[in-house]
Amino acid sequence: MQRYEYKVIPAPQKGVKAKGVKTAEGRFAVSVEQVLNQMGQDGWEYQRAELLPSEERSGLTGSTTNWRNVLVFRRVVENEIDAADVGTVSEMDNTPLAHPIPGPDKVQAPKPIAAETDEPPLSLKSSDMTEKDTKAESS
Repeated sequence: MQRYEYKVIPAPQKGVKAKGVKTAEGRFAVSVEQVLNQMGQDGWEYQRAELLPSEERSGLTGSTTNWRNVLVFRRVVENEIDAADVGTVSEMDNTPLAHPIPGPDKVQAPKPIAAETDEPPLSLKSSDMTEKDTKAESS
């Protein structure tokens, strides 16, 4: 069975000038073509483009979700690699890693709502009001 390694890179966002290319679409296509050809020369096979969410900090305490276009490549791993021989990801690349979003250790479903509650309603209809409530309201 063949083994693959994958590389994910940001997709180009701007076009580049090229001889004979005059439109914005053409320039953008040239920039994507250059990335694909460079990766192909390095032995990487293009797989697909993905649009993925990226949660980023916004201000001191906020966060926003930005959508990022990335290109996915793969290549065949020539030799069997022992996991002990491979360095950690941080040693091999400066690319920041995705971090899992912390959540509760145990998730419980909410309790069912009782058919009738003993608590008073938020507002009373005039038909529900007692004589005492009517006097207090008029004063």
